[in-house]
Amino acid sequence: MSAYKFYNPDGIYFVTFAVVQWIDVFTRKSHADIIIESLKFSQQNKGLVLHGWCLMSNHLHLIISRNSENSLSDILRDFKKYTANQILKNINQPFESRKSWILWLFKSAGAKNANNTKYQFWQQDNHPEELISNHFMYQKLQYMHYNPVAAGWVEEPEHYLYSSARNYAGHTGLREIVFLE
Repeated sequence: MSAYKFYNPDGIYFVTFAVVQWIDVFTRKSHADIIIESLKFSQQNKGLVLHGWCLMSNHLHLIISRNSENSLSDILRDFKKYTANQILKNINQPFESRKSWILWLFKSAGAKNANNTKYQFWQQDNHPEELISNHFMYQKLQYMHYNPVAAGWVEEPEHYLYSSARNYAGHTGLREIVFLE
């Protein structure tokens, strides 16, 4: 049984993935780049439609739909599995000064979950929310885009590199999106 429940296959959903223990993994550009490239791959090859996104230090917000026969559940399952594996490989590189500590936390989390063979990177308690009204859509988009402002990293949402706020402000973002109406 999937951890995701996308009841309307044609719906637009707000989803958040958090790293186990809320570990600040995406403070490293190389780890964040894996997310960006995986979003691109999922858009080009899996049918993911990206309407909005924001990558924070320990979690990822997405507003998504699909344009293929692949279910959103399958797309996200593959995305999470691939990014977890790639980031774990990246953490094992010499430049990661926190390697021992981070891997110990991921291994501890993995040991508590029978679905894992060794490590667990992403938390499994995701609750997709279908965006069924324009008000709810706007609320989630604003919430997501203002996360870096609330964290004190930037003064304006569009100043944050790892977010679709740049696209919505008329700038070129790291990922192409399909704008919400």
